[in-house]
Amino acid sequence: MINFDQVTKRYPSSHEALSNVSFSIEQGEMVYVTGHSGAGKSTLLKLMTAIERPTTGTVLINNQNVSKLKEATLPYIRRKFGLVFQDHKLLYDRNCYHNVALALAINGITGTEAGKRIRAALDKVGLLGKEKSMPITLSGGEQQRLAIARAVASRPSILIADEPTGNLDKNYAADILTLFNAFQQVGVTVIIATHDALGNVNERNKILHLDHGKLVAAEVSA
Repeated sequence: MINFDQVTKRYPSSHEALSNVSFSIEQGEMVYVTGHSGAGKSTLLKLMTAIERPTTGTVLINNQNVSKLKEATLPYIRRKFGLVFQDHKLLYDRNCYHNVALALAINGITGTEAGKRIRAALDKVGLLGKEKSMPITLSGGEQQRLAIARAVASRPSILIADEPTGNLDKNYAADILTLFNAFQQVGVTVIIATHDALGNVNERNKILHLDHGKLVAAEVSA
């Protein structure tokens, strides 16, 4: 599904954010991308989602070479992904319902179908009763749940989260990770970048550990 073959990403400053990275991710896997701040985790996610292109090496998404795709094709590739950010990136002048609706509208989904998907997504994350609430009135954990609802409403095959629990206390963080596990159990590929040790990593999870841009471990947890 996602394949990296000797991928290097070098920015104009000559800094190599990633160096000669190779791995593969299959459909339905739960993958943790770990490493210190600045290890290259966010760059790896940007390459996965075709936001960035590699300097050298090959990134394949469903057997399509990202480097050879035309700009007009990239939005269709990106629709396969649901993205969750540490800082939520919510619209604070719109209520919960309309935060999710905007993401669907970008993908051309409106009207009755959008309404069904919005309510289903909010229900999955436990926010169905807060459709009309403004994000500023929600707790940190609820804001992250709303961000997840927005990411999954389009029914992506791959859900990617960049430090999704970094600003949450342990209880909220555990709830968010439980949600991700639930999506993985119904066949969604879930990729989570984090610098924290995760107690819920189990034998079904793959770990990609980065250290200063190098992939030092790619393994299934024991």
